[in-house]
Amino acid sequence: MAQRRLRLGMVGGGRGAFIGAVHRIASRIDDRWELVAGALSSDPERARASAEDLNIAADRAYSDFREMARAEAARPDGIDAVSIVTPNHMHAAPAIAFLEAGINVICDKPLAATPDQARQIAEAVKGSKARFILTHNYTGYPLIRQAREMIERGDLGEIRLVQAEYAQDWLTETVETSGDNKQAAWRTNPEMAGAGALGDIGTHAFNLLSFVTGLRTEALLADLQSFGAGRQVDDNGHVLLRFANGARGMLWASQVAPGNENGLRLRVYGTKAGIEWGQENPNVMTFAPLGQPKQIITRGGAGLGTGGNRWTRIPPGHPEGYLEGFATIYTDAADLILGTGDGSLLPNIDSGLEGMWFIGACQRSSQGGGQWVSR
Repeated sequence: MAQRRLRLGMVGGGRGAFIGAVHRIASRIDDRWELVAGALSSDPERARASAEDLNIAADRAYSDFREMARAEAARPDGIDAVSIVTPNHMHAAPAIAFLEAGINVICDKPLAATPDQARQIAEAVKGSKARFILTHNYTGYPLIRQAREMIERGDLGEIRLVQAEYAQDWLTETVETSGDNKQAAWRTNPEMAGAGALGDIGTHAFNLLSFVTGLRTEALLADLQSFGAGRQVDDNGHVLLRFANGARGMLWASQVAPGNENGLRLRVYGTKAGIEWGQENPNVMTFAPLGQPKQIITRGGAGLGTGGNRWTRIPPGHPEGYLEGFATIYTDAADLILGTGDGSLLPNIDSGLEGMWFIGACQRSSQGGGQWVSR
């Protein structure tokens, strides 16, 4: 029997937004979702116009997310899940409203702007039968999932060293003061974002190394900077990591590194081998067994067995990347909601709380002059 498309709602993501369009495209790639409702802006006129742009029926174009949660929960054809694509400080209230209404939540990262907001979401998840998914989209890349499998089965031996970095250059100048860069304006506002580069991209790097290696960070030491003149959030950070198994790691997150566009990289080294992967060319991964020539593993290529091929849509040599990674999250979410998948690879509330611990521990460490902060 053919599966029906799931009905998706959206909070945020109206005209002028960035990440909402990404979520909408990704949700449609595998033909599993249909956008049918939305509270797309806090401004009623913009919300109405944005809904018209997306062919959302007028009676399902809401001016308030609370109204949307109540109305959709009462409809026989109500949404199966809501996608929350607002700035960080507006994750908690919509997530809680929909969870309390029994509607599944797919939320952009990081989990929230403050630890208190994160705790409120966690309590709502605990008290709801609905699912909560966090869109750390890089965990949907085929070779990232392949790397996770290789480490689980012992191909690298015991993990000793982990290096993760996420470098960009778009905030090298204080573009947030120009008045016409909406993304820079809210992402450098501490009340809206909670943290700067650390929350925006550092949490991606932290989530990725945790997802791939399975290691739990026990302590960290951070040195954070705000190089932009007058900037109130961090735009660069170096972090040392200690893992539960005795391994060590380093993480660098920067948005002031000229020449770097979206440089997410991961390197993992064990007693038997090492792997290297970079997001800007995500269809290639290097595997280096100790004492042997390096091997180039390609997405969908020969020798993967049952690994990365499971999450590949097109033949080898045709690039897959950012949007497809997001699509994998949405497809796994659909399977979980329909009961045809276990969601074991999906980032969830625990992933979100881990990211919030990482942000808070880094801030406390740096404010304390570079002290080690433990669990």
